[in-house]
This record gives sequence, C-alpha cells and structure tokens, in this order.
Amino acid sequence: MKIDVHTHIMPKDMPKFGDKFGYGNFTHIEHCGDCRAKLVNNDGTIFNNLSSNIWDAKVRLKECDDTGVEIQVISTVPIMFNYWAKPEDCDYTSKFVNDHIAKVVSVNPKRFFGLGTLPMQDPNLAIKELDRCINELGLLGVEIGSNINGKELSDEQFFPIFQAASDMSACIFIHPWGGFMEGSKMESNWLPWLVGMPAEASRAICAMVFGGIFDRLPKLRVLFAHGAGAFPATFGRIQHGSKVKPEMCNPKSTVNPVDSLGKFYVDSIVHSTDVLSHMLGMFGVDKVCLGSDYPFLLGEKMPGQLIENKGDFPKSLRERIYYRNALRWVGKIKTSTD
Repeated sequence: MKIDVHTHIMPKDMPKFGDKFGYGNFTHIEHCGDCRAKLVNNDGTIFNNLSSNIWDAKVRLKECDDTGVEIQVISTVPIMFNYWAKPEDCDYTSKFVNDHIAKVVSVNPKRFFGLGTLPMQDPNLAIKELDRCINELGLLGVEIGSNINGKELSDEQFFPIFQAASDMSACIFIHPWGGFMEGSKMESNWLPWLVGMPAEASRAICAMVFGGIFDRLPKLRVLFAHGAGAFPATFGRIQHGSKVKPEMCNPKSTVNPVDSLGKFYVDSIVHSTDVLSHMLGMFGVDKVCLGSDYPFLLGEKMPGQLIENKGDFPKSLRERIYYRNALRWVGKIKTSTD
C-alpha cells in the first residue's frame, strides 16, 4: 500500500474573492476547455497552468490507480493561504476551501484523507476553524505555511494554535510559502521554487526547533514538506551556530537542535537517493513518509519511484515509508511497532 502525504487539490469553480471583498490579489480559476485551466491572480497575472487532475476526483483516482497510490492526503495549494488578507476574509476563504476538501473526502473516504487551512494571522479564528475542521468536517489536520506574514512559527502568538492541534490530536503539514520565496528577491532562473522553497522549509523547522515547540508539545505531530528542504544539508551549520551564538539562535530556550531530530516527520520528495538515505539516518526510519507533490511538475510523477530505486531498502523499510509512518502521522495508528 502507498499513502501519498503531499498532494494538492482545488475546487473546479472558485469565486473571484477579490471582487467579493473589494481589495487584494486573491486567485481564482479560469477554465480554458480541454480539461485545462489557469490559476489567475485578481490583477490578471497567471500564477500557474492547471489540468483537470487538480479538481476532478475521478481523474485523480485513475492516476492514483495507475501509480499504485492507495490513499492521498489532500491539501490546498499554498497560494490559497491568504494570510495577507483581512482575518475575517481569510477565514471565509479558508472555510470555502475546507468545505470542498471535506466533500471530496466524504465521497471517497477510503481513498482520501483531508487537511484544512486556517486564518493563521488571527489565532482565535484559526483555533475555531481548526475545531470545525476536526470535529465537524472530519478532517485529520491542517496545512499551514512556513511563516505567517514574515513572522516565524515560533512567535508566541501562534503557540495556542499548535497547542489546540495537539489537544485535538490534529496533524500539521507545514508547506513552504512566502518569505525567501518572494519573486522580487529571486526573479531569475526559477529560483523561488528551486532555492526559496528549500530555504523556507528549513526556516520553519529552525523556528520550531529553536522555539522549543516540540519540547513543549511532545504529542504534536508535524510533517515538513519537500524532505525538510535545505535543513538536512545545512544541519551541521545550524548545530554549530546554536553553540557559538546561542543568544542569536535560541534566545528564549536552551534547545539543542540535535535533540529535536526524530520529533517531527518529513516527506520523501527530494529527487535524490543519496539525500533520501541521509534523511533516514538523520530523522529516523519512522519519520519519513512518501510524498509526491502531486500534481505539479516539481513533484514525483511515479510516487515511490525514488524509494524503489534504492534497491537495498528492505521490504520492512519500504513499508514504513510507503504507509506505516503516514498512518502514525495522521493519527490512524499510535505506535512505531504497528
């Protein structure tokens, strides 16, 4: 069995939220025929080209069957986070997205696990929507960004959200967005996607590690996208920096970064068998989950192919990566021996 923890979905039809709210650069979908569409910003610029597999569950399920994926964990495209918007408007768009994901899951509950999105810029609203996601919509957790309008995830204002997620046994998927990815800082050579995203993933991990989040909430189940980004390759520098400049790295705690390894999950979408092996040694064989970034170009077209290419992985290890670790992350099984 394969469970793909990193897949994105959008509704086929989406209001022009910019027209509804009267401001901002909200995105919407414009269909082009022949199962194609464009994700368009309110200012008319095109963010991405889309195919029907991002909104059509039947197409999605066929592609899952073709690639041997039993279950997809579905979450929105990060551009829909809308953290820059007014909190009440972000709450509205979050509810729209979450209702859609819950509907998709309800039609095919054996094939999809759902994650919601939250108005993170307002912790009170975020906690209310988290409660609705878990206790009314039946979602298993939420997807959030790597920073919230430039504020690190370790900012104390966000701790109640993490605490609520821990209390509700909701998993959290942290996806890089904003910050180092901003196009104005890296306009050429597709650098926001090739360099910015890995840096953002590492930024989020460092913030939560140095902020002591995993020590304060030991039951919190967090998974970082894109194989933890640049974090594995730069961990030695991070660890060394925390020793020589602790007052800059972790001024509010005495966390040793190495002690946080194994306290969070990562996905497998790294495009390198060497990096995958390194991740397993760093984070532990119980903390790496199959992820493909479906259905985007930077993802893995055949989910799990990288794992298969490591011919020296025993069956027991492949099973952990393919589905057992994912079941623990979403809360379907409780122990590493299951």
